[in-house]
Amino acid sequence: MTNQSYVIATGQAGRDRLRVLTRVFAKTTARLLDEIGVAEGMSCLDVGCGGGDVSVELARRVGPGGRVVGLDLDVVSLEIARNEAAERKLTNITYRVQDVFQSGDLGPFDIVYARFLLSHLPEPMAALARMVGTLGPGGTLAVEDVEFSAHFCYPDCPAFREYVRLYSEAARARGDDPDIGPRLPSMLRDTGLADIGTDVAQPAGTRGEAKLISAITMEDISQAVVSSGLASQEEAASITERLYAEARDERTVLSTPRVVQTWGRKP
Repeated sequence: MTNQSYVIATGQAGRDRLRVLTRVFAKTTARLLDEIGVAEGMSCLDVGCGGGDVSVELARRVGPGGRVVGLDLDVVSLEIARNEAAERKLTNITYRVQDVFQSGDLGPFDIVYARFLLSHLPEPMAALARMVGTLGPGGTLAVEDVEFSAHFCYPDCPAFREYVRLYSEAARARGDDPDIGPRLPSMLRDTGLADIGTDVAQPAGTRGEAKLISAITMEDISQAVVSSGLASQEEAASITERLYAEARDERTVLSTPRVVQTWGRKP
């Protein structure tokens, strides 16, 4: 879990993008947390927590008798998250600037959760194994991640196709897998987890914030795309501008990337 391998901008820009993502995926993530049975008094680890939006939801569900630990390497996002938790008077959340591979001293947890993390890691199986190691017996690991190439735009938009290509190539150049989603069930099974469950989420529409995800993401990957030599600054800006125009056009349908939700229980 290193900032160097993360193709999308972090810091304040990343936090703003994550706010939109949280609102777009609020219903589907809530459904997943219902499915895995997050309840009062539980202990939860949110790995790659970013600005802490899911950490806050976990804290709300486990109540004062439970605890939530959020891990991330983005110092700016974590400071924002701490301030927001204090404003909400949430005393059952702790945020730590820490790598998933250094999480062995934190468990055991009833729930370990990660969203949009594994697709940014060159060694996702090793990260999963470490997450499983922080679970107590009977605990549940739940992950959500993308099949990036599976989101769509209708009618066809060349700028959208170029955006998908640029993101995928920039991610793979860093050793990441932008289409890891369908692999998740077998990956969790290979860690020794049982009772594997899977679902798919893919918000889409002709209006609303789901349509903004592509433009915001393109804006936030522009630096990585340009520094990798995949496009010029002008080309990246032109693609971003076109995607914002598509988002405003109610004649078009835009989706988020397909998100695979997978969970399993530690025997």
